[in-house]
Amino acid sequence: MQIMLNLKMVNCFSWLKTCLKTNAKDKVWFLDSGCSNHMIGSKDWLFDSDDNFRESVKLGNDSKMSVMRRGNMKLLIGGMIQVITNVYYFSGLRNNLLSIGQLLQKSLTNVFKKDTCKVYHNEWRMIMSTQMRTNRMFIISAPNTVQECLKIENCEDARV
Repeated sequence: MQIMLNLKMVNCFSWLKTCLKTNAKDKVWFLDSGCSNHMIGSKDWLFDSDDNFRESVKLGNDSKMSVMRRGNMKLLIGGMIQVITNVYYFSGLRNNLLSIGQLLQKSLTNVFKKDTCKVYHNEWRMIMSTQMRTNRMFIISAPNTVQECLKIENCEDARV
């Protein structure tokens, strides 16, 4: 019997290049001091997610949105992959939000000085830094990562 698959390990750099989202909008994260939780609009970014989690969140315009899932995700920030926990997924959410309050609860130090926001980990170093943008917004560029351990390719010569 012939199997027409060839399992090929992907080296770390190739894996990283494959897994990073290329859509520029997916990389944009607003640091939000008024946001109760980290929020995303793409459920595919989550791992260890709870599909049955339901809650509603009140928005700045007094409307409510239903949380459709909660989980963890990985972002590439400052050259290191950071695990972001308790992320809410909302269907149709157009902007990715990082909650300053949740960052503080994780014992990260947030320093706002002049036109700069810096976030530090107590044991490591500065995790991220960003300049204030239009409308006094703090935005970072951090692509999400999706785990991929093996790459499967068709191969006529493969035999078992």
